[in-house]
Amino acid sequence: MPNRKNKKPSASSNRNNDPIRVEVVIETPRRSRNKLKFDPASRQFKLSKVLPEGMMFPYDFGFVPSTKAEDGDPLDVLVLTDEALFPGCLVACRLIGVIKAEQEENGETTRNDRVIAVAEQSLLYAETHTLQDLSPIILKQIEDFFTNYQRARNIRFTVLERGEAPETRAVLQKAASKKHAA
Repeated sequence: MPNRKNKKPSASSNRNNDPIRVEVVIETPRRSRNKLKFDPASRQFKLSKVLPEGMMFPYDFGFVPSTKAEDGDPLDVLVLTDEALFPGCLVACRLIGVIKAEQEENGETTRNDRVIAVAEQSLLYAETHTLQDLSPIILKQIEDFFTNYQRARNIRFTVLERGEAPETRAVLQKAASKKHAA
């Protein structure tokens, strides 16, 4: 279980072109319709919601411990790896980019960026270092998943732009500087 209260995520070394490495706690495995969420109070994973029939997470989904994104939750990360992982699995990852987005719920707009990472142990994605290394079709499908996932909950999700390493580093540093969400 995540217990990283005294450890801040590192945004790698001083050079901006170095890979950004972080540990990610998996909440929801790929191909799951069940959205799980870590509850810091109980230190358990709770069923948060069930996706509609025919919709499932395309990749493992989790968070960077000891961060707090603009939506108040830990920084969200979609992890590309060879096989589905399990809730609570701590995965060493290399961040490859960010999908900057905002969502509107009950008339209130909030930023809700989605960081994209590759599991360090992945064989299939070993040569994937930036979003540009991914097929544009895969990126569009990831964006469409998040848009449709939120639409099913009556939340408008708008992709603002994609960002590479400098933007991803800034998103991570901002989330790491805030009070811990988990």
